[in-house]
Amino acid sequence: MTETSTERAPMGRRERKKAATRQALADAALSLFLEHGYEHVGIREVAEAADVSTTTLFKHFPVKEALVFDEDADQETRLLAAVHNRPEGQSIPAALREHALRHRVGADDSDARFAAFIALVESTPALRDYGQRMWLRHETALAHAIAEEIGAPADDAACAALAHFALEAPRAARGQGDAREALTRAFDLLEHGWKPHQP
Repeated sequence: MTETSTERAPMGRRERKKAATRQALADAALSLFLEHGYEHVGIREVAEAADVSTTTLFKHFPVKEALVFDEDADQETRLLAAVHNRPEGQSIPAALREHALRHRVGADDSDARFAAFIALVESTPALRDYGQRMWLRHETALAHAIAEEIGAPADDAACAALAHFALEAPRAARGQGDAREALTRAFDLLEHGWKPHQP
C-alpha cells in the first residue's frame, strides 16, 4: 500500500524507471485485488494491467503477496522514525501506539482506499500472514532503536520484548468489535501495567 514516501536523495534515470515500473505493478495489483478479490486475480493479469511481462514482475516482487506490501523498506524507516523523532515528552510505547494506529489500522474512516486495503488484508489469510511476517522482520531493528533511545545495550531483553509486543499488538486487535480501541488498550498495558478490563 502506497503512503507518503520519506525523503530520499535524487534517483538516476534507471532507478526512476525501475521505481515507476514497481509502482505501476503495485497500483495495478491493488486495484485488481480490490475489484475482484485477491484469490481471483493471477500474476499474469497484474503484469498485463501494468503492461510488463511476468518475468519483469517477478524481478520486482518475488511472490504474489509482496505486490500488496510494496513499501517494506519504507515501513521500517517510518517505524524507527516513530521512536527517534517522537515529540518531546511522548513515551516510546505511546509513539509506537500512534504508529500502529496510523499504519496498521488506518488513520480514520475518511481514507476510503486505505480502509479498503486494510479490509482486503484482514479478509485474506495469505495476506494477513505475509503482512505480519513482514512487520516482524523489523523487530531487531526496532529493538535496537528503542535501546539506543534509553541508553540500554543493543541486546537488552526488555527492549526486545517491547519491540515484539509493539509489532504483534495489531494481530491481537484483529476480530475485535473496535480494532482501534482494542489496539489502544493493548498499548495501555505497556504504559500503565496490567489492569483487568472493566466492562
